[in-house]
Amino acid sequence: MFPTPVQKARPWVRVGYQVGLPVALAVWLLPLIGVAVTSVRPAGDLAAGNYFGIPSGFAGVENYTAVFRDSPIGWYILNSFKVTIPTVVGAVALSCLTGFALAVYKFRANLLIFFLFVAGNFIPFQILMVPVRDMTLKIGLYDTTLGLVLFHVAFQIGFCTLFMRNFIKGLPFALIESARVEGVSEWKIFRHVVLPLMRPAIAALAVLIFTFVWNDYFWATVLVQSQNAMPVTAGLYSLNGQWVAAWHLVSAGAIVAALPPVTMFFLMQRHFIAGLTLGATKG
Repeated sequence: MFPTPVQKARPWVRVGYQVGLPVALAVWLLPLIGVAVTSVRPAGDLAAGNYFGIPSGFAGVENYTAVFRDSPIGWYILNSFKVTIPTVVGAVALSCLTGFALAVYKFRANLLIFFLFVAGNFIPFQILMVPVRDMTLKIGLYDTTLGLVLFHVAFQIGFCTLFMRNFIKGLPFALIESARVEGVSEWKIFRHVVLPLMRPAIAALAVLIFTFVWNDYFWATVLVQSQNAMPVTAGLYSLNGQWVAAWHLVSAGAIVAALPPVTMFFLMQRHFIAGLTLGATKG
């Protein structure tokens, strides 16, 4: 059922793994390395067509300073936090409740409701673009941070519920039954018995949703038009000049925009891996 560990595989498989892993890692990191090198490349190199060669000088300080001096990227980053943090809190909190209800309670429509949550994950973004935009215009949420937050919470709740429901299903149900025998209310069972056991799953899900929402570009351009609510992923385009593409500034801005999710992952790495591992090993 599970793949054979590399240490126990055949010699040619181990050799292929040892050769293929560095190659795959290099291919995966190549775009990131290219962006990082471009972010410290002088503007003259790009004007001369030196896109992939060795930079003629180091302009990292100048480029990163220009990003904050000549563009509202600081405001865009703040907007991204205004969208991402409430979305993470809302999606995770609601999914804890829905996951608990679908995992613990037995009722006729249980499976149907669960399928409805899961089915939302298979709807392409492009199909929802026009109706969602029209709906936000009608209710006055177009070009607002609140509109982005509400949409992201609604769209992420399906995956979050699937994640939490499966995690809670793997917890010892005897703990819940014992609490019920003692006369503990359902809310207290959720809060004091189930919720503490869900901390690894909550941490893992928070990192995933933070990354998904922070890196969103599609809805940031569909539902936002002005700089007042524009997240950093859509705001990076403003770093380009009117007639000339300032790729060195765009690259520097992209590196800056990538720092928050990367930082959060490393800060929550232990909890993230524990949550995924625990969820994967539950029967």
